[in-house]
Amino acid sequence: MLAIATLLAALALAAGENTNKNPHFVPGHDSIVHLFEWKWNDIARECEQFLGPMGYGGVQVSPLQENLVINNRPWWERYQPISYLWTTRSGTKEEFVNMVARCNKAGVRIYVDAILNHMSGNWNNAHGTGNSRADTYKFEYYQVPYHQQHFHKPCSVNNYNDPSNVRNCELTGLHDLDQSQEYVKSKLLDFLNAAVDAGVAGFRIDAAKHMWPSDLNNIYSRIKDLNTKHGFPANARPYIYQEVIDYGNEAISKREYNQLAAVIEFKYAAEISNAFRGNNNLKWLVNWGEKWGLLSSQDSLVFVDNHDTQRDNPNVLTYKLSKMYKMAVAFMLAHPFGTPRVMSSFDFQSKDQGPPQDGNGNLVSPAINPDGTCRNGWICEHRWRQIYNMVRFRNVVHGTTVNNWWDNGSNQIAFCRGNSGFVAFNGDQNDLRTTLKTCLPAGTYCDVISGNLKDGRCTGKVVNVQQNGNAYIEILKGEEDGVLAIHVKVSFTADRENARATIG
Repeated sequence: MLAIATLLAALALAAGENTNKNPHFVPGHDSIVHLFEWKWNDIARECEQFLGPMGYGGVQVSPLQENLVINNRPWWERYQPISYLWTTRSGTKEEFVNMVARCNKAGVRIYVDAILNHMSGNWNNAHGTGNSRADTYKFEYYQVPYHQQHFHKPCSVNNYNDPSNVRNCELTGLHDLDQSQEYVKSKLLDFLNAAVDAGVAGFRIDAAKHMWPSDLNNIYSRIKDLNTKHGFPANARPYIYQEVIDYGNEAISKREYNQLAAVIEFKYAAEISNAFRGNNNLKWLVNWGEKWGLLSSQDSLVFVDNHDTQRDNPNVLTYKLSKMYKMAVAFMLAHPFGTPRVMSSFDFQSKDQGPPQDGNGNLVSPAINPDGTCRNGWICEHRWRQIYNMVRFRNVVHGTTVNNWWDNGSNQIAFCRGNSGFVAFNGDQNDLRTTLKTCLPAGTYCDVISGNLKDGRCTGKVVNVQQNGNAYIEILKGEEDGVLAIHVKVSFTADRENARATIG
């Protein structure tokens, strides 16, 4: 009987491991972009006009639930919840529901940044973006309602070697909910299930590390299946990726959470920045993945930077070091490991600076330049050619593995993705000029980093692949970009003065 019970438990665990780990991308789409602090109406337009056509798989949106209004409107006020009303600076409930429907129709999924760990900290005259009120000093959140008995007793998270301290105390003064209580779970589930009804594909779970895995497991198991009216198959479970910051030196491990759902792999981001900053030879990426101490590919949401690390960690690559940053993001998108998330930022000069806003604190929409990039204080890395073309590269090479790895023994590397794509990187302080095997059919190809295939011609570099699959590859140290990428959807043949694109 013990053997049978053990087997059943193992089978249940194995089934649970796969339940919440499918992002449900529409075929031909891949990768999530975090449109940090965008308005719902702007996201809907972006899905239709750019993200869908470019093959992006989904959008992580900023928190949906009502938050405190804080002086000077810092970005982090979105992480100070006051209720579960869907009213924020990003828009109304009606605008959110409309956005989700439009994005799903455009082939782009929506993932909500969900705050289940806590409510706000203590603030005088606490009021929210939906006009809700709270007496935060008495733990009274009238709209929910929550009262003092629904929270853990106040104490500060100050000992990361003590799991109980980390999970039962207040992170930076944020009032810590007790998810073991059925009443608290019911309020969280009402919020999550309403979002599923609206058509979202899943959730980023903020501060998952600060909640007990058993409580989260209970909550996840009770979230509804995805809404089939939005194109999801029957019995599809929400994609859940949990914020568990684990660099390997604390008591709480990411491996306590990956049995429940996917986990955001912070070690991936740290090592990628370290490599493309030149602190670790790129040649060592030859065995990139679990051998580096990462979770399995299906368990990992991977990224280069996020809204926290780009402010808090000086070692992380961001848009402010654009050449190295684009190389790191290109590697992430070219390599098959994990589910990638691209950051889309607003410009900031100080840690607390909020998103672009007018004199009344209303968010200002991104404006689009003639070349497709953004202005009005928005960076929009997802609209950089070197990034969106690598999302398209990823879609083209879907289902293939890394093969024919090459390196120069230092910081020049290249590899194929099956017979569908080829990518090369030059992180050295000298030129890359060599002939390499691309694994691609003979033909003429456009480098999608330096340009596009437009009207049958390359607007950037041209790569000629010979009958044996070899091609001369050149990336000069002084060039704007340290990457070159080609794939089978950007080959063409010349016929006298005209060129005929063979793009699919």
